[in-house]
Amino acid sequence: MTTTVAVIGGGYGGTTAAKELDKFTDVVLIEPREDFVHHVAALRGLVDPEWTDRLFFPYARLLDRGRVIRDRAASVDQGGVTLGSGERLTPDYLVLATGSAYPFPAKIDFGDSASAKAKIRATREELAGAERVLLLGAGPVGLELAGEIKAVWPEKAVTIVDPAERILPGFPDEFRAEVRRQLNELGVDLLLGTSLTESPASEPGHAKTFTSGLTGGGEVTADLWFQCFGGTPHTAYLDGDLAAARRPDGQVDVTAELLVTGQRRVFALGDITALPEAKLAKSAGEHAEVVVANIRALVTGGELRTYTPGGPMISLPLGPSGGATYTEEAGVLDAATTSQIKGSHMMVSRFEELFGLA
Repeated sequence: MTTTVAVIGGGYGGTTAAKELDKFTDVVLIEPREDFVHHVAALRGLVDPEWTDRLFFPYARLLDRGRVIRDRAASVDQGGVTLGSGERLTPDYLVLATGSAYPFPAKIDFGDSASAKAKIRATREELAGAERVLLLGAGPVGLELAGEIKAVWPEKAVTIVDPAERILPGFPDEFRAEVRRQLNELGVDLLLGTSLTESPASEPGHAKTFTSGLTGGGEVTADLWFQCFGGTPHTAYLDGDLAAARRPDGQVDVTAELLVTGQRRVFALGDITALPEAKLAKSAGEHAEVVVANIRALVTGGELRTYTPGGPMISLPLGPSGGATYTEEAGVLDAATTSQIKGSHMMVSRFEELFGLA
């Protein structure tokens, strides 16, 4: 009999897993969105109209034998998946790959691509007319968005506010200094160790001039702002014994084999895992490789592989030609290398190949 697998979530890890599982199992990918969204390039898609359409990849050519069900997982327990439509699936194995939510524009939470593109274009128009932009959060998203804005509109005043005393904790001083140096060259105003005394008077991404005090003293005036913090794992659907593995922060406890703790046929990967590492598309892909290998091992009677969380690593573009990269092996890499690794192309060709569009 053919082994059946349901992969829940069509993001970076889920699509990679489904593609490989399609070679030796009867796989179903469950995903409510019309198209895969290449969120690695989402901030580029906001500022550059040529990139907006390049963010979206149809699922139609992803699988050769399996199928994609456009629906959401309303409830998942150790026995199977109940879809939003009410249909119940009871596969041999489950792969939880539902990722996380994050404020727009870093992530685009629309089921249909036409609405998503309309939202991007409307926000870009608002952004184009704003002279002063405020970004709340000096993490990778806030820093990268500042670089993208400055690359297209160097004359705009861009201010980043964050209550933390320094950017990018967990990375070496040399890397953080290089990022700060480039931000200074771009004219980005970085206000650390402070926060707004009151919430902005407008919704994120909507132009409306406002002034707010700062807890550290002084004030900031902006015509438009974005929230650049606040990722939340998508795991509220977990039910039965699976709910016991869900932590208060929404992440899921997994074993070294990426099995959900206490389970033998339910795996989890990507952003939802409680692994001590950065939540990167690259990591999700590496998780998928281990999960696929372990499902194959369980089917054939082989030995299970284990996953070792990676060390600190980041490739942070500041526009197409700026930014810095850090890995433990290579150390700090400059703007030109970062552009080659990621910034100039945003890794889009890899996903054109994955989705049969190369």
